[in-house]
Amino acid sequence: MAVEQPTAEMRAMFGPAFSAAEHFAQMLAEEGELRGLVGPRELPRLWTRHIVNSAAVVPFLPDHGKVADIGSGSGFPGVVVALLRPDLEVVLVESMERRTQWLDDVVAELDLDNVNVRRARAEELRAKYDAVTARAVANLTKLIRLTSPLLRPGASLLALKGARAEAEVEDAKYVIKRARLEPAVIHEVVTPGEEVTKVVQVRRPASR
Repeated sequence: MAVEQPTAEMRAMFGPAFSAAEHFAQMLAEEGELRGLVGPRELPRLWTRHIVNSAAVVPFLPDHGKVADIGSGSGFPGVVVALLRPDLEVVLVESMERRTQWLDDVVAELDLDNVNVRRARAEELRAKYDAVTARAVANLTKLIRLTSPLLRPGASLLALKGARAEAEVEDAKYVIKRARLEPAVIHEVVTPGEEVTKVVQVRRPASR
């Protein structure tokens, strides 16, 4: 199947990071299906559905600090975050060995010196982060349980969600309250191609 080609709008969105993003897309096109990372049907919408979709979290990231991407898988959104925000330290957290091997290859190939790959489950992490990102990992209720211990004061969980975002927020509201987090906010981000991506933000209040 033909691989989707980026539009001029997508090129502009990535700016100086575009050539690295294009290289990442090429790696996924050549090896993604072989290594069980993306299905063949995903290639015609690789940019729209995966790369550009991942970039929707970027406006909500902190000005500085350390970001954990939980369940990085093939690198979404963590690799895209690292490309667009080279000033942030990004930890790609993935429990499956073959996926961490892939992520190590991507980090080396793209020369991402702001990235560490960590083979672990979210619940095994002991560090605190300035933001936590997640895409296609779990429903929001489970995600809050996994990630709330990782959020330092003022930090946010940024979860990429689809059509069920509102329902997941409703289902998770008591778990959010129990974790002493602020009520979830759903940001609708219009990305190139007029796609609407939903970013659910759940923030730990800053220390007084």
